[in-house]
Amino acid sequence: MTLCTPARTTNRPRIQRPHSPPDGPRRFRLAGADVSASVAVFLIALPLSLGIALATGAPLQAGLVAAAVGGLVAGRFGGSPLQVSGPAAGLTVVTAELIQKYGWRTTCAITVLAGLAQLALSALRVARSALAVSPAIVHGMLAGIGVTIALAQLHIVLGGTPQSSAVDNALGLPAQLARAHPEALAISALTVAVLLCWPRLPGRAGRLVRKAPAALVAVAGATAAAAFAGFAVPRVDLPSWSSHALPGLPEGPVLGIAAGVLTITLVTSVQSLLSAVAVDKLVAARGDLGQTVPRSRLDRELAGQGAANMVSGALGGLPVAGVAVRSVANVSAGAVSRASTMLHGLWIVLAALLLVPVLDLIPLPALAALVMVVGIQMVSITHIRTVTRHREVVVYAVTLSGVVLIGILEGVALGIAVAIAVALHRLARTRITREERDGRHLLRVRGQLTFLAVPRLSRALHQLPRGSDVVVELDGSFMDHAAYEALSDWTAGHLAHGGTVETTGPSGARIAEPAPVTDSASHPCCRPWTPWHNHQCGEEPTETRPTTGLHLASGIGKFQRNTAPLVRDELARLAREGQRPSQLFLTCSDSRLVTSMITSSGPGDLFTVRNVGNLVPLPGEESGDDSVAAAIEYAVEVLRVESITVCGHSGCGAMQALLGGSPDDPPTPLRRWLRHGRPSLERMASRRHAWARISGRLPADAVEQLCLTNVVQQLEHLRAYEPVARRLAEGTLTLHGVYFHVGEAQAYLLSGTDGVHGYDDVFTRVMPMDSLGAVTRDMPTDHLEAARAS
Repeated sequence: MTLCTPARTTNRPRIQRPHSPPDGPRRFRLAGADVSASVAVFLIALPLSLGIALATGAPLQAGLVAAAVGGLVAGRFGGSPLQVSGPAAGLTVVTAELIQKYGWRTTCAITVLAGLAQLALSALRVARSALAVSPAIVHGMLAGIGVTIALAQLHIVLGGTPQSSAVDNALGLPAQLARAHPEALAISALTVAVLLCWPRLPGRAGRLVRKAPAALVAVAGATAAAAFAGFAVPRVDLPSWSSHALPGLPEGPVLGIAAGVLTITLVTSVQSLLSAVAVDKLVAARGDLGQTVPRSRLDRELAGQGAANMVSGALGGLPVAGVAVRSVANVSAGAVSRASTMLHGLWIVLAALLLVPVLDLIPLPALAALVMVVGIQMVSITHIRTVTRHREVVVYAVTLSGVVLIGILEGVALGIAVAIAVALHRLARTRITREERDGRHLLRVRGQLTFLAVPRLSRALHQLPRGSDVVVELDGSFMDHAAYEALSDWTAGHLAHGGTVETTGPSGARIAEPAPVTDSASHPCCRPWTPWHNHQCGEEPTETRPTTGLHLASGIGKFQRNTAPLVRDELARLAREGQRPSQLFLTCSDSRLVTSMITSSGPGDLFTVRNVGNLVPLPGEESGDDSVAAAIEYAVEVLRVESITVCGHSGCGAMQALLGGSPDDPPTPLRRWLRHGRPSLERMASRRHAWARISGRLPADAVEQLCLTNVVQQLEHLRAYEPVARRLAEGTLTLHGVYFHVGEAQAYLLSGTDGVHGYDDVFTRVMPMDSLGAVTRDMPTDHLEAARAS
């Protein structure tokens, strides 16, 4: 039976895509899920907006204005439908400093100018480039802002008044503790206790009451307690809207105002774009619920944030940015369109007009405690672990310290400088060793040969005796012109004094002259994968060479001699710290799939599971062999991997066996195992699912179609595992599908990559690395999006 025929493709009913517009005139439709989600977000945004306004020193109404504008304007015109915008804790320090220096009216004018700058950046289509900023710098900046916020709000929690800088607030804490206000401290302690304990309430009753936002419950509880006990603490005082302050012409030094505009533009743009990317991941993790939600358009999102900042500043509101906490609540509540974000803004407007007497009862220490907890949570342990794993903790620490001690712009500039220095250090980390063997001098060069390594290379070369026999072994992937000239000039001089020079590659392949070591064709036999092929460099490969234990021992010997010294430090660290892989990589047992080669990964990066056909049996169907289920549970629950990748490949023997199988075949172990692949065969034959496509074309034959379909089907099987489903709902795990074409040496990524789009199973070709720039295993996964073809 032929499953892949043109007739079937043309006769199948046309499926309307979820993203296509409906036929006929467009009508406004409001989903019930959007209404309930908007209420949940409103209940979180209301106390947070007041608390952030209090922390900045702005009029409390400014927080409500920013929340309403963020919902209505950014929600309508932004490019991320489910992202919620409003006053963000990350802008607290910037806004407070501007208000202190220039006053509130000038700060509003600066917000309008920052919105204009964001519109200009959107017109230049530079939004995607903002994601190139190292996550260590972004996380360090947010952590520094969080520390600054927490130190300032701690003074209000204790019943005092914060100072102008984080250093002054830290130095003034002992004196503030000595004169702490008992009533303010009691209200703040109650607020913090409810915030921390509410999400952890046990039992069925706990699950029901946890649906109410912790922030709302904490502030409402503190308000009720203060009123019942008759505490004399300062409370919210919303003035009449008729006296609300609007922006005026900027007054102050031009350079200072320009720096303020730049700072707000930078912080709001980066935070909003990173939040939009995170929202896409959360939406994809929802599975079927997220199919109708398009991915974020980052340039449009930047334009929407610019428009919102212009309107907010013009109406006397705080700066606006995409907010992660409210966005996560919106997605988790089941929102399906931008209507939920806009409705949340409408509820803010109604509350600001109708609930003023209720809002005036809220104690200020409760709002300060709420914002203090938010600031502490901005110092994320998960982010610290991530930057530590990628050896960027120095960049993180310098950025955090700079933001706290000097300022945001200065701290970010310091972080960028340190990140560049770390990159140069890694680029220049070249090991040069020298030894004498059998009367010949061997000079080994490990790492990249750039101009930064030329002084040490020249010193090592000139220490070799004149007229001696020298072997220069180059083990790296790059040599720049300066290093080439240095090696070439020394070689010419050494030969002129009667010596001999032999330049070889890492596997011993002789290079006729110093040349970039990236030329893998310098020897017809030796290739980077020569050790896998049981033959020696310099010898002609033969098809009759037997594969014996001697050749295995030879390969192990080469590892001990050449590779072990390079990886010993890293493996020793992994032995001490234990394994902490970033992803579970589930692929086929086919000998042609070398996971470390196609993923550019190293020791400790991947938790790899291989089986025939890269199959994921549904829970409870492994019939006594729970090896795959055990690996999934261990990776997700114990190792806490951040992603799971299912990788199929062309010419898979398991898929061929599935296509050629018959119900009458004897139940051999292989046949019993392949029954877990029958859902893939049924999916391919079903008319309910569109055929998987590969880089815009139909697969070459039925085998390739089944190989592609099998990747999509196994991703759906993964969602049936309870630990996987729970982590996906939390937004802490993503799923990826990969197809590797062996003959083309080409990898393809499943569209959406963070989830499965059931009606759009398209595998997209990964662009060659030489057209994208260097992508190394040190690059955080947040930036791998740039390496995907659109």
